[in-house]
Amino acid sequence: MTRSVRFLADVLAAVVGLAICLSPAIAHPHVWVTAASELIYGPNGSVTAIRHAWTFDDMFSTYALQGIVTKKKGVYTREELAPLAQTNVDSLKEYGFFTYAKVDGKKQPFLPPTDYFLEYKDAALVLHFTLPFKTPIQTRELVVEIFDPSYFVDFALQKQNPIRLVGAPAACTMAIELPNDGSAGAQKLGEANFLNGNNSNYGAMFANKITIDCP
Repeated sequence: MTRSVRFLADVLAAVVGLAICLSPAIAHPHVWVTAASELIYGPNGSVTAIRHAWTFDDMFSTYALQGIVTKKKGVYTREELAPLAQTNVDSLKEYGFFTYAKVDGKKQPFLPPTDYFLEYKDAALVLHFTLPFKTPIQTRELVVEIFDPSYFVDFALQKQNPIRLVGAPAACTMAIELPNDGSAGAQKLGEANFLNGNNSNYGAMFANKITIDCP
């Protein structure tokens, strides 16, 4: 396994260790992701899956590509990036793919990801993958959050059409709540949690929250 293929696995494995030892002064992300997602609906109006497209920051992308052999310099095909994509998905599994879906406050389980691949676009790596729900969800309200509890990875939704409902009933509406970007109150609370050793969910205040209402 090459250095680049192992890189994301090593980075994500470090999340747990860093979450334990970080102090408030250095509680900040080391990897930045711009996210776009689709909620996939079945013919009966149930939500069947969440499809993600995550664009990594240029520094991370450059480092991760080191050691990957390509036929054409500066061009990376889906096939050439396949081993790295596999490692990315395998590594993310331990962290629940940083994707949390709830109905009435209860977490909804996912099946293993499908249709995953990496592409190299505009000098950045983009990871595509689909998370099928273990059981299709048919409910009035579904809440989806995307974030890293340790805040090692920062997730920001893309500016244009970050969330799409694919095949949803016409009556469904969507509300997007962006993170507060570390406002004074939230930052103070986060620092207090670190000082008290309760840092396992520090990144929750930077979560991107999507609420779907289908009356």
